Amino acid sequence: MPLLEVKDLSCSFHTRNGVHRAVNGVSFHLDRGEILGLVGESGSGKSVTCHSLLGLIPRPPGRIDSGTALFDGTDLLSLPQAGLRSIRGRRISMIFQDPMTSLNPYLRVSEQLIEPLLIHTSLTRRSALEKAAAMLRSVGIQDADTRMNRYPHEFSGGMRQRVMIAMALITGPELLIADEPTTALDVTVQAQIVELLRRLQRETGMAVLYITHDLGVVAGLCHRVQVMYAGRIVESAPVSSLYASARHPYTRALLRSIPSTHRKGERLQTIAGMPPDLRTAAPGCAFAPRCRHAVAGCLQGPSPLLRPHAENHSHACLRDDLTDDQLSRND
Repeated sequence: MPLLEVKDLSCSFHTRNGVHRAVNGVSFHLDRGEILGLVGESGSGKSVTCHSLLGLIPRPPGRIDSGTALFDGTDLLSLPQAGLRSIRGRRISMIFQDPMTSLNPYLRVSEQLIEPLLIHTSLTRRSALEKAAAMLRSVGIQDADTRMNRYPHEFSGGMRQRVMIAMALITGPELLIADEPTTALDVTVQAQIVELLRRLQRETGMAVLYITHDLGVVAGLCHRVQVMYAGRIVESAPVSSLYASARHPYTRALLRSIPSTHRKGERLQTIAGMPPDLRTAAPGCAFAPRCRHAVAGCLQGPSPLLRPHAENHSHACLRDDLTDDQLSRND
């Protein structure tokens, strides 16, 4: 049985400007010890999906419209707040995008590190502080005993992110949700953080749900990938299969936009157009207005559902007639 199994998750935001359907019928699973990548442009619904699982979307205006999220057999979406709090921070932890806004600037790092231990375990304050120092050392922060007494603004961006990782892992969670943890960091520090997460995942055996817009990071970290667009999963595949034979035009467009895949002097390709307005339920495929391969049928009827392409590889594109050569040549 998967550690996490999400079925038909839909989430919307009811505002003065209308109803924004941020997540629409998302389904996926995550096995124990697996790293799953959730990929897509900003606004595709990645973060809202994961925030919904942990009850972190603001209500109102947020609302879970449908779906289940079974974590080790327990439906997270139907749990009362008390039950969810007993899981959140202990069995499931999350690393947020910006550590400077996620850490409390008024509290020393030590106080923030030991808070999960004091809430979820029976450790004494002294034992919690010793474990916090050991955790800081494990994520590569030197002189941890001294640095624990400092405030977040006294750390660099990379060090603050390491503190966030230490805080997320200090209770030994079974599932770690990493929400674009390297977005605000320079390239060198990004590589260090990704390698740190890879090492810690191997050592602890935890499952990781890694949210990113960078398919380059996914290639070296994840086992499987779910590609999201306009609140839906449009392609699901093992990493090797996705890079070898991506089938959805949106996935192909994302792969073309990776700077490292371009030779010197080549023009960096971008995805034309803009993501759709999620307040309106346009017929057909949401990516069709930006897709060079779209035909009349792509703009009609209901949104296409995931269909199998190969073993463990599925996509939500009506153009099954497109060959790899056509996708590569005409994109």
